[in-house]
Amino acid sequence: MWRIMGLCFYDDKMRFVDQPNKTYKVDELKAFMQEKGIAIFDSCLRIRRTKGTAADKDLEVVEQADLDGMLRSLPYCKGVLAAGQLATSLFTHHYGNFNFENRVIGLYREPSSSRAYPMKVEKKAEYYRQMFRETGLL
Repeated sequence: MWRIMGLCFYDDKMRFVDQPNKTYKVDELKAFMQEKGIAIFDSCLRIRRTKGTAADKDLEVVEQADLDGMLRSLPYCKGVLAAGQLATSLFTHHYGNFNFENRVIGLYREPSSSRAYPMKVEKKAEYYRQMFRETGLL
């Protein structure tokens, strides 16, 4: 995810990567997210892995997140990114056309940011970049 953000906003996939320590620049990421008004939250609070993978097909939802509560806490939200089929299914099943309290909120199904998903990070970033343009963040 952080490489995609670096590509989308800075044309630099390593922008948020702390290479010597093999981690991410957490303080810079927090400041960036705050400045851009980007929030991240999981669509599920608890899942059960039915096999040894994190693939959507191998996940069982134990406890779904409070999607209405999340959106109420974000009154300026213009779009929701669902990075996976399971998250997209949960949102579309819950909201249908995705009108929420007299607001129309875009739902964007984007490729998974996981390195396990077989797509180059640069290609993933193209999809995310388009969403950021449509929501006014770029």
